[in-house]
Order: sequence, then structure tokens, then C-alpha cells
Amino acid sequence: MSAKSQICSIWLGSETGILKGVSLTKKQAFNFCEMSCLSRDQEVCVMAWGDPHESEVLVGSVNGTVKTFSTDKGIFTATRECGDPSQGRFTGLAVTDSSMITCVESGLLKVWKEGSTETVEINVGNGICRMQQNPSQRHRVATGGKENPLKVWDLERPDKPIFTAKNVAHDWLDMRVPVWVRDIGFIPDSDKIVTCTGHHQVRVYDPSTPQRRPVLEARFGEYPLTALSLPASQGTVVVGNTHGELAILDLRKGLVRGCLKGLAGAVRGLQCHPSLPLVASCGLDRFLRVHSLEDRSLQHKSSSADVSGDVEEVKAEEDEVWDTMETVTEKTKKRAAQKDEATVTEVDGKKKRKLVKK
Repeated sequence: MSAKSQICSIWLGSETGILKGVSLTKKQAFNFCEMSCLSRDQEVCVMAWGDPHESEVLVGSVNGTVKTFSTDKGIFTATRECGDPSQGRFTGLAVTDSSMITCVESGLLKVWKEGSTETVEINVGNGICRMQQNPSQRHRVATGGKENPLKVWDLERPDKPIFTAKNVAHDWLDMRVPVWVRDIGFIPDSDKIVTCTGHHQVRVYDPSTPQRRPVLEARFGEYPLTALSLPASQGTVVVGNTHGELAILDLRKGLVRGCLKGLAGAVRGLQCHPSLPLVASCGLDRFLRVHSLEDRSLQHKSSSADVSGDVEEVKAEEDEVWDTMETVTEKTKKRAAQKDEATVTEVDGKKKRKLVKK
């Protein structure tokens, strides 16, 4: 499996716990998983690189485990219990030089120190939808969620957030605007942070200024935004929503530069290439797509069924399940019922009785 994993350039997690690797050069996809333990509680909800060399992929599952996958060896090398499923699923996963950071929906953020069983716990508030690490200052993370505004935390001084966003002013009806942060991104070479919301807003904050409200707000579409990613070329952000719409927004003017077509179903994940004008997206339609950000053309498309490697093992697993299921002969039962029973319906006011003659 090591030969296959080493040629993969995109990694995805599925709802059944399968880690998928995709090679854009070979135009192939591979499954990396233990077929004997596939289940819904193995659903992958967060992923992150385990080291700066990108030789390890951390996979966070719904059951609270974080598994380490070696891209050099093509196998899972470690499993760690990092959460209680009753606290909600993971909303963020990151690493520093000497620790791992996890965050769950209930707002419990933990710092797991390497080689120690002790953890640092921070309560960042309920309803967390996203925890994101600052790539240039890895000891800082941002959190946000439903009725939980954007906050920036310094893990070296975790007593209180170093920045807490203030909600925008009331709308034209003088009603409070609800808070629903869905995804977060740190804009490179600046202190600014961009968020997208469940109310189709894209907002830019600047913690280096006294202003705690957004310095820019834009809107896209009419449906909740679910994910964002920042391209290599600065000044824009790519966002996706629950209706499979992808757009490139200008962060200076707040305008839509263009849309990326071809999606069907809610966008679940977005990731821009760190140096090339490319963006990868996946969603409920179970397709991986790679678009060019220059001409907005579709560069690659593959479905979850276009997989090499362990397909035969998956098929055998499915066959075993089908073989153990009881055969239902629906047509035979219907015919027998029609011969043996005569049904008469009587209507008496609002009441309805069903009389069966055998």
C-alpha cells in the first residue's frame, strides 16, 4: 500500500470511516481502511496534517478517536482516544511542535501534550461549528459557532480569548442579527480573519484594530454557507453553500468575481492549493472536483465509486452482508393476501372501520 499512498495528492474522509487517497497524475483513487470495522461511528469529521512534511494524516472520527495515517507506509500507525461522543463530534483538529489540539461541538478544546497524559482544557463556549489554527502562529486558534461569535485564543495564555468579535448592528427592522459562524480562515501575511456564516455572509475581522465588528461584509446567494478556503493569490476567498454553489469573492471590495460550476448537493469541504491556482471540493453528491481558479474550469472529477485497490475487499464485505439477509417475496405475499382476504370499508361519519373476512 505504500506505493499507492505515496502518489496520492488529495486525501478525503468518508461517512463510513474510509480514508481515501486520490492521485491526480495517475487519475486513480485508493481506499485505506480496515474493512472489518467500518461503521457509522467511524465517520470522519475532521482531518489535518500531522507534521510539517505532510508525511502523516490525522483523522478524527465521530466516536472520539484520532488515528494517525502514514503516507509513506500506507497504513494507520496509531490510535488515540481524544473525545467523548456525548460531547459532540470534532469541529477542529491541529498540531503544534509538541502537542495536538482538538475541539468538539460542546466547546471543549483540549491540548494534548506529546508524551504526556495531561491535557490543557479550555471552554470556548457551546455550539462550536469550527476551530481553525493560525498557520503562521500555530499556538493560536480561532473558534466560532451558532450563537458563539468569532474568538481568537492564545494557547500559551488560555485563560481568556485575546479577541472576541462583536455582533453587527441591528438590521433595518431594528432586530438583532443572529450569529452562526460556519468556517474560519486566517488571511496570510496579516492579522485579518475571514469567516462565513449560516446566513450567507462573508465577514472580515481585523483583531489588530480596536474595532471588534467586521471591517468588511459581503453576501453570497440565499443559502447557508458551509465552507471556505483561501487561495494562494491573496485578496480572494472561495466559499461553498448547502446548495452546491461555489463562488470566488473579492475580499477588498466584497464582490463576487465568479462561480465554479458542476456541483450537485451541499459542499462539505473546500481546500485551496498552497501555491497553485486550484481548489478541491467535495460534498453530499460524493464527488471530488478540482477547479482552476484562473479560468474556473473543471480540472478533475471522480466519484467515491471510482476507487482502485481495496474495491474487491469492499465488494466481498458487502456480499457477506447481503447473504445473511432474509429474502422477502413481496409479490407472493400480496397474491396470497388477495386470495385469502376480502376487505370491506364502511364509512360512518368521521369514523372508518376495516372489516376483514377470512
